[in-house]
Amino acid sequence: MAYWLMKTEPEEFSWDDQVKRGSKGEPWSGVRNFIARRNLKEMKKGEKFFFYHTGEEKQIVGIGEIIREAYPDPTAKKGEPWVAVTTVAVEPLPNPVTLATVKAEPKLKDMALAKYARLSVQPVTDGQWKLICKMAGLKE
Repeated sequence: MAYWLMKTEPEEFSWDDQVKRGSKGEPWSGVRNFIARRNLKEMKKGEKFFFYHTGEEKQIVGIGEIIREAYPDPTAKKGEPWVAVTTVAVEPLPNPVTLATVKAEPKLKDMALAKYARLSVQPVTDGQWKLICKMAGLKE
């Protein structure tokens, strides 16, 4: 099972918005980057992701789950190659983990979040996942 990190601007779609969608979830749509699209296509039902707020916050605020694998993005124009996945909220992080905290942790120096600031959908290794969960105050 793979882990992921997905970024969103909280004023457009926030953790609270994801929680409000309940078990029906929400399409994670509007991704317009080819690397991010490839990552969306690789996601499998049941995989978990960190929910990251961009903008002023720049922090991981929750854990979500993929409940529907890649399908044509409903926000794309006809014939465009973009995809979406459907996501649900699993749990908030007791202590959100900021980008500054991630960058300050030597064990996370190779994490995509620290290296590729603009990539909106990115893989997270098992080790990175466990460390961030620990930093956030979650017990695995």
